[in-house]
Amino acid sequence: MCHQIIHKMKIEFMKLKKTVTPNPIPDYEKGFPDLFNRLTTILFSILFLCNISFLLLNFDHQQWNLWGLLRINGFTLLIWTVVSFFSAVASSYSATYLKGFKYHARFTSFCFGFTIAVMLLVASDHVVLLLMSWVLMGFFMSRLIGVDADWVEAREASRFAQKHFLASGILLTMGVLLLTFNSGCYKISAMTALFGNLSSPVMLVSAIFIITAALIQSAIYPFHRWLLSAMTAPTPASALMHAGFVNGSGILLTIFAALLLKTQTLTLLFIVGGITAIIAQFTKLLQTSIKQKLACSTIAQMGFMIMQCGLGFFNAAVVHLILHGFYKAYLFLSSGENIQASAPKKPLPIQIRPLQAVAVIVAGILGALIFATLTGKGTSLNSGIFLTLIVAITVGQATYNIVKQSSLSNKQKVFLPLLLFPFGIACYALIYNGVNILIKDMPAVDVPSSISLIQIFFVAVFLAGFFIMKLGIYKKVPWIYVKLLNVSQPYKRTILMSKNKSI
Repeated sequence: MCHQIIHKMKIEFMKLKKTVTPNPIPDYEKGFPDLFNRLTTILFSILFLCNISFLLLNFDHQQWNLWGLLRINGFTLLIWTVVSFFSAVASSYSATYLKGFKYHARFTSFCFGFTIAVMLLVASDHVVLLLMSWVLMGFFMSRLIGVDADWVEAREASRFAQKHFLASGILLTMGVLLLTFNSGCYKISAMTALFGNLSSPVMLVSAIFIITAALIQSAIYPFHRWLLSAMTAPTPASALMHAGFVNGSGILLTIFAALLLKTQTLTLLFIVGGITAIIAQFTKLLQTSIKQKLACSTIAQMGFMIMQCGLGFFNAAVVHLILHGFYKAYLFLSSGENIQASAPKKPLPIQIRPLQAVAVIVAGILGALIFATLTGKGTSLNSGIFLTLIVAITVGQATYNIVKQSSLSNKQKVFLPLLLFPFGIACYALIYNGVNILIKDMPAVDVPSSISLIQIFFVAVFLAGFFIMKLGIYKKVPWIYVKLLNVSQPYKRTILMSKNKSI
């Protein structure tokens, strides 16, 4: 009898325990993340509307200098507009995507801090503010990668990324301070005018430091593993990372374009960017995870952006980072729709008929001609020819993606690219010209270089690698396949082991 009474008492106690919360959470704390997120979204939206309004009104190229710290011009307003738009979209998306997430308020805080850091970087005219904003960008992005503090792999990915960002910050600091102490000038705009008075070794060492800092942040080989290991970041954070953070190197290199031109380090950028673009395109084909595919795609696109800087077209790099930002943000925010729980399928063999090959070639040539006509690039014997060649390859690649679709008829495969892509290239050329007008007061952003034997040789290697990839020849060489597979692996401590968890 006693045992039955004790058993009933235990049952009643357990029921009572379930209905009573020891430390109930106040209603205002429960709603704080949602309220904070809404306010942040509204703020970013207002910033976007203000920025785009000022941008449209600033065609007279008026420039504002504030307190000797900030310089606001067409380039500043352009990047501010893009960054505030991405931040508003990511914040709005996270309101639903991360609803109920334990660290939602922390996530929103880091996104806000990251956006402000990027805006400060673009507007900085004082070396201290520039260096501080660059370091803050890395700090907030590493915290976004590891925002889920309860997830072991997220913490490891955050530490791994932070080490890279810290190294990038140290190198940039060394490069910029070397210029500062030798020129005696703390304002970047004034320092640029003094490059002709500095010794060549000082400028060369400084340029190498700045270039390396930019390459680390853009995950250019061999500094790419931090991006492959950052898959623990929530999808909205990944969208910001791939649409904004890695593009920061394009902004940095554009700010110091005059230095890179003076030290003749553009060829180095061209070669490193090209190697990265080829390897990343190869490794993308080996990935099974949608996020890893997107990460490899981002690395390849950053390689193309660095190549454009290496050709002397920093304005083209700015256009590239903007368009890539829109494209990659969309892909990440819609990546959930692409996940399928299905058995792997054998890839279709590459078969392209002669008529389809003609369509690819004609579309590429037509796209290059339209781009050259509207922008004037590729019409002279200089590096503009290679920029136009990149456009032709891009159009040819897009055409190939159409002609291999089995759902289209042969006539559609031939004529659809010829109808669509000339219009697309015309729009790209107009955007290029518009950006060129807005940032033309930035020094040395459009200075094509003379064609060199190194550029010709590397373009030949790049084209050979491109066709080896597209024709699947690399699959027939096991050691190349294994090497590419190994080089595209994330840091070992960030590989999901302890939990089946992904946000």
